[in-house]
Amino acid sequence: MAGIATAPEQLTSAPPRARRRLLSRVPHLVVGLYLLVAALGPLLIGYDPVNTSLEDRLLPPGSETSTGGTAWFGTDGLGRDVLAQIVHGARTSVVIGVSTVAISCLVGVVLGAVAGYFRGAVDAVLARVFDILLAFPAILLAIVIAGAFDRSVLLVVVALSATGWISFARVTRGVALSIRERPWVDAARVLGVPRRTILVRHVLPFTAGPIVALATLEFALVVLAEAGLSFLGIGLPASTVSWGQTIANGKEHLDPQWWISTLPGIALSLLIINVGILGDQLTARHRRGRTD
Repeated sequence: MAGIATAPEQLTSAPPRARRRLLSRVPHLVVGLYLLVAALGPLLIGYDPVNTSLEDRLLPPGSETSTGGTAWFGTDGLGRDVLAQIVHGARTSVVIGVSTVAISCLVGVVLGAVAGYFRGAVDAVLARVFDILLAFPAILLAIVIAGAFDRSVLLVVVALSATGWISFARVTRGVALSIRERPWVDAARVLGVPRRTILVRHVLPFTAGPIVALATLEFALVVLAEAGLSFLGIGLPASTVSWGQTIANGKEHLDPQWWISTLPGIALSLLIINVGILGDQLTARHRRGRTD
């Protein structure tokens, strides 16, 4: 009887569960779409950030341009197509985000693993370095570095990586401190396995889960920080399209030319929100796997 009584409940609960499962896939689809646009969009939509057409300046979305084309997202104060800026800006954000996270992850994982596994003086020194760098606001340090040298994509990556690796180092150090006390690590030491081999084969694999989740969240922060630097006019050169630059170009025309800043702002917000949700999902999945 209990099985019969609960059958209708299972049937009624199945559709909401399926809807939740479908909704949980939305961030994957959105982030995948952004990656596709970043990879293929600039090949399909040509754009020259230097070439301007004053005849087409401040056209509203859907207007016809002087060349006979359609400005689906309108144009800015210099007659440049906003849709093309969003598409090319997506590539800039993805390239800078992936590069910065990759460098930060590599440096942070290596230093964190060494500090957590070997401990002693090495851990004491590196831990103090982590604490000292955490005392500096990351975005302020990035602004100082970006403003002190000639603008380039490489400079922005270096400026954002200057403190981005600390989070990876702290997470890796915590995992290494825990794993180094496990029985299989002790057994490997007793068998005379070199410490470097133990670190690579028996410690680092356990950092994959939290590092992947952290990398996703850091990617969103890097994209937002890059847009902030571009909005301030530092970091990227004028020949490189960025969402932050496009938003800054429209701040003088917010009324009534709202589309210049609003549409790239929406594109930026959607990417950051969905990447953040994806990072939360990966973090929750890692925690469930660790407790099971």
